[in-house]
Amino acid sequence: MDTAVKTGTDTPTAKKVYVFGNGGADGDKSMKALLGGKGANLAEMCSFGLPVPPGFTISTECCAYYSANGHVWPAGLEEEVRQGIAFVEKAMGMGFGDAKNPLLVSVRSGAAVSMPGMMDTVLNLGLNDDAVEGLAKLTGNDRFAFDAYRRFIDMFGDVVMGVDHEHFEEAIHALKTERGVTNDVDLTGEDLRELVNRYKAIYRRHTGFMFPDDPFEQLRLSINAVFGSWDSDRAIKYRTINKVRGLIGTAVNVQAMVYGNMGQNSGTGVCFTRNPSTGENLLYGEFLVNAQGEDVVAGIRTPEHIDQMAQEFPAAYRQLLEATQALEKHYKNMQDIEFTVQEGKLFLLQTRGGKRTGPAAVKIAVDLVKEGLVDPAAAVRDLVEPRHIDQLLHPRFDEKHDYSADVIAKGLPASPGAAVGQVVFSADHAEEQKAKGFRTILVRIETSPEDVGGMHAAEGILTSRGGMTSHAAVVARGWGKPCVAGCGDIVIDYKTRSFTNGTTTVREGDWVSINGTTGEVILGQQPLVEPALTGDFAQFMEWVDQFRAIKVRTNADTPKDSKVARDFGAEGIGLTRTEHMFFEGDRIEKMREMILAENEADRRKALGKLLPYQKADFLGIFRAMEGLPVTIRLLDPPLHEFLPHTEHDQQVMAKEMGVPVEKVKAKVESLHEFNPMLGHRGCRLGITYPEITEMQTRAIIEAAVELRQEGLSVLPEIMVPLVGTVEEFKDQKAIIRRTADAVFAEKGASVEYLVGTMIEIPRAALTADEIAKEAEFFSFGTNDLTQMTFGYSRDDAGKFLPEYVERKMLADDPFQTIDVGGVGQLVRMGTERGRSTRKNLKVGICGEHGGDPQSVHFCFEVGMDYVSCSPFRVPIARLAAAQANLARKA
Repeated sequence: MDTAVKTGTDTPTAKKVYVFGNGGADGDKSMKALLGGKGANLAEMCSFGLPVPPGFTISTECCAYYSANGHVWPAGLEEEVRQGIAFVEKAMGMGFGDAKNPLLVSVRSGAAVSMPGMMDTVLNLGLNDDAVEGLAKLTGNDRFAFDAYRRFIDMFGDVVMGVDHEHFEEAIHALKTERGVTNDVDLTGEDLRELVNRYKAIYRRHTGFMFPDDPFEQLRLSINAVFGSWDSDRAIKYRTINKVRGLIGTAVNVQAMVYGNMGQNSGTGVCFTRNPSTGENLLYGEFLVNAQGEDVVAGIRTPEHIDQMAQEFPAAYRQLLEATQALEKHYKNMQDIEFTVQEGKLFLLQTRGGKRTGPAAVKIAVDLVKEGLVDPAAAVRDLVEPRHIDQLLHPRFDEKHDYSADVIAKGLPASPGAAVGQVVFSADHAEEQKAKGFRTILVRIETSPEDVGGMHAAEGILTSRGGMTSHAAVVARGWGKPCVAGCGDIVIDYKTRSFTNGTTTVREGDWVSINGTTGEVILGQQPLVEPALTGDFAQFMEWVDQFRAIKVRTNADTPKDSKVARDFGAEGIGLTRTEHMFFEGDRIEKMREMILAENEADRRKALGKLLPYQKADFLGIFRAMEGLPVTIRLLDPPLHEFLPHTEHDQQVMAKEMGVPVEKVKAKVESLHEFNPMLGHRGCRLGITYPEITEMQTRAIIEAAVELRQEGLSVLPEIMVPLVGTVEEFKDQKAIIRRTADAVFAEKGASVEYLVGTMIEIPRAALTADEIAKEAEFFSFGTNDLTQMTFGYSRDDAGKFLPEYVERKMLADDPFQTIDVGGVGQLVRMGTERGRSTRKNLKVGICGEHGGDPQSVHFCFEVGMDYVSCSPFRVPIARLAAAQANLARKA
């Protein structure tokens, strides 16, 4: 999900601290950019009377100033922080640092976009040796007071001063061993007094300082730590992975402490207003008696199910139910809520939109519409993300099973979903195993078109080279097959039939699992959950299409793929790649016969043998897409891709074709190019060998006419690839028109068809006005357009693009998300110039960007008629297109 939030300026506004509590607040939920999500929601909860401990929020602008100005606070912030403390003191009737009636506070982060666990928190701040005695006397509970103090020293030492938490854990473990107890709660007040002394000794040993006893010094250092955590490695990585952009920093929330660890009448917990895994409308969560918030997360004690709270704290539980219902109704979304019960009284510490699975997201969206909380537009715009739809369409690993300890490598998440199988290292072996009923994972250094049989047979594909638009990635996505590409963590050895990450070696036949959604490679067999498309999914997608203003087609090369895509809602085909058809069965022999031909007559003879196959393919695709447009790209790759490159395979080919192996080697040598992606391919082949264009056109038009004669509606669109000049296009268009006219004359019937081109060379975009005078449609091939605009090899760029993104040299991998500032300008220019000479020019996109939600938004903005993507991304593109339209109307 790409999450962008409008932000303020680098210089903080006059007001830097915003208070909340006592039934009112300086802010509200609309101020997330300034107050962060947590601060804005705390203010909002106060405004309608929910039990929220008072506090104040330091704005995100102050964090930005701190980061940009050598870790110095902006002028006036210290004074406003002291005023904020005074507000909380008055609200609570307590004193910050008061030895008799001490006010303790928590210090928490809170960015505009939720980043769970990424930034820092300090609890029980304000304690010192005097205050802890006052707290013990005030509450009559020594154990509680010193438990709070030891927790504070631990958190302050770890978060603020960098003293590893493990040092404190070792100390408490040693003390429990000395006392002969197992659980923290079994330590007495006297035990905890001793533990506090040991903690302070650890703090001094590792920092060189005494533990600070001035509460304002504690507060200042803790605020700095939260500001600093914005730039921590883990926070930066989280923002990069989740495409969180446009934020200037985190807010800091300072809030009066309430205590879940005051005894058996206190506790703490987390709950969701609905089940985040299934979407079921039941309160979901857990809580702990006599605990603070971090105990629930740490797993030291096993929490109880939230329903049990009704038995432990019946009044607080009833109040929690009322609050959760009020919050969900107010926010019109499922909520994730943190709460504490202090001596029977409920306090709410946070609410935010709850993270959820794909199935839960769709169910919650549909249910909230049925319940009248939201309308369909809001459900589509706000409640379901494209990644949720992605989850619904692919098998996934069972979320109840944690496999993190078994991850042995990580590559690019090239095609989503989960797959489990036994490792094989050749396409042939994958096919053999499939025929025997075995599940396999095909492991290759990189794949080629000759591997497609094995790729199709395998459950998933793992490559050590290649990027998000490599052959493996594109083919896998087209089939909805999980793929991890460019996995540089592993070294593959075909001779020993093994791969290794340097410590673990996996051999042929060993079981592995791959997560194509995250790029993880996992040792062993992980449990899978199959996708289940419910009636809720159909209803939700019906709403999606109501708000969509751009069509969604698919990239499909077979009738099966076409049917899958149509079932997913595709409104036609935006790209059929004819070259993939030549690798099936014995077609490759006919193709190679054509390539080896010494003259035009022999080439035409070989092409005549291929014609029936091509025609049969198009008949099947046209039938599957009856009534919808089908764009067929003429032959695109260089001819050398259809020939073997190892001596053994060349010998096999020579024997099969009855020619000397020297002839095969000579042809391979003659077709060799230093940079084949910029070489003799696309329309250049059709210009050199017009008979190839003739054969493909005849196959397309004959299939279309025959189906038209059967009464079927067929809408073919013939696309000329790799055009750089209008003269190239005119040459190929003339051949297409002449061949089509000949077929019409032979058949005594005709069909309407279009002739257009792929815009994938920068020059084509620059001269689009001239090309559009001849072409009836444009389809932007953004894979090659990106490659040529940047000068990056898409198969090799994976070696450095991750670092570019990490160092913010690029916002995204441009092969995954369209580069709006560069490639996007060529797309915009090509569209505008094309329509300047042909107003009704149909424009679409057929690169992999057509299934990327962020890129779909750009295509909508540019005014394209459609996007085209792999079959399993069609529903994702439909949702992204609807959200783009709704965002414009908002």
